[in-house]
Amino acid sequence: MLNTTNPNNYEYTTKYLEISILGGIKLNHLEALRVTLGINKVKSETKLRHNVDLYNDNQVEKLVRKVAERIEIGTSIVRQCLQELTNELEQYRLSQLDIDENEIPIKELSSTELRAAEAFLKSKNLLEKTNELIEQSGVIGEETNRLLMYLIFTSRKSHNPLHCISLGTSGSGKTHLQSKVAELIPDHEKVEITVLSENAFYYFNRTELRNKLILIEDLDGAESVLYPLRELQSKRRITKTVVHKDRKGTTKTIHLTVEGPVSVAGCTTQESIYEDNSNRSFLLYIDESKEQDQKIMQYQRLISAGKVNIDAELKAKNILQSVQMLLQPIKIINPYAEYLELPQSVFKPRRTNSHYLQLIEVVTFYCQYQRPKKYDKQTGEEYIETTIEDIQAANILLHEVLLRKSDVLSGACRNFFEMLKTYLKTHTQTIFTNKEIRHILRINPSNQKRYMLQLQEAGLIQKAKGDKRNGYQYEVTTYEDYNTTHTQIEQLFTNTIKQLEVQSSS
Repeated sequence: MLNTTNPNNYEYTTKYLEISILGGIKLNHLEALRVTLGINKVKSETKLRHNVDLYNDNQVEKLVRKVAERIEIGTSIVRQCLQELTNELEQYRLSQLDIDENEIPIKELSSTELRAAEAFLKSKNLLEKTNELIEQSGVIGEETNRLLMYLIFTSRKSHNPLHCISLGTSGSGKTHLQSKVAELIPDHEKVEITVLSENAFYYFNRTELRNKLILIEDLDGAESVLYPLRELQSKRRITKTVVHKDRKGTTKTIHLTVEGPVSVAGCTTQESIYEDNSNRSFLLYIDESKEQDQKIMQYQRLISAGKVNIDAELKAKNILQSVQMLLQPIKIINPYAEYLELPQSVFKPRRTNSHYLQLIEVVTFYCQYQRPKKYDKQTGEEYIETTIEDIQAANILLHEVLLRKSDVLSGACRNFFEMLKTYLKTHTQTIFTNKEIRHILRINPSNQKRYMLQLQEAGLIQKAKGDKRNGYQYEVTTYEDYNTTHTQIEQLFTNTIKQLEVQSSS
């Protein structure tokens, strides 16, 4: 029997001989089968080590005589063992060549894992428990972003997957958040990309990316692939025409097609550069508050002190991965869709409205084990329906996203403006200088200049006094712009839910 458990030392055992194949075998160069053998009689410590090409009859015959003489055994027994070993190694090598080197093995869930995942999906307050497990897996803080990102990653299994871009300054933890949440997705259902050439996407197998999660560590280094990515997001397939010569030397035109749908996630510090991509994605702004800094630093200290329960983190990851494997594609019908509205302040409402409805569907999809299955009377197609609770959950997750999409300021500028207002309120100031704020908030001068211009253009700050020579002092024109939009969105969602509940009960 051939044992290949140890790739560096195969073992072959017969009734008379024990043979070890040191260093395994090479999968290329099929014209030879060169191996280093260690041969000894069963229960004997005397071992002969020899390098031989098992396809070379002269070498094999010399080895047979040498083994028979050295360990005192019949040549016929040695010859038969080597012939059988050659056949076993040959079959094993051919079987390994049939395996795609890049193919990630699909994990099969045990009966225990299946039962645990199903029980979890049927439990009450599923989204809350999911968020708790995400935290237990090692994702610190970012309570809304981490759950929203997990649901966006889950949408890869649906017909209309969602996408997200994590935005934050350098070192804010955006890549860390994406990678930690991505660990909750089975390995064979995601493609992680650090560097990718412009045409690389077109050379995946036709269905290799279908319903996969594509993770781009840094969008700033992937400008060349943004166009095919947008096409995959919008059209769910990309096609490239190339010239190819066949074996006869005839030039032919062939079409390289890669099919989706896919869910795409990436990170960047430059919000404005990726407008076309961001229109297709949820923009997740990383929490850069001092409170979040303290949470992360405390977790880092606990890891260093050996006080983090690694087994508990691994268990949480395994449960959520099992849940992902248990979810199955199913049609979603939202009977309340025609009554849902977005705030009028939202920019590009058509695409945002589509994202809103898709997120509600993803929440329903994730809760599929808690929704009764129904069947279309005409087609017999199976489906489940969205509930008011699903809409409420989506509203909570989407509140901050809609708030940002309703903002005239960029995310980085809004963060600066909110910190500025907090500082002025705390110190009961009405006017300030650029130098003062740059020192207090520790802002890069070029960034501050850009933010101040944007705020002045939006009419949120104005020059109070001073001149170009001696410098200007500025004042904030309104402190309630963000709160007003926040209240409008909250009231709209609340009123909508009340109306749906009245219609549902009538």
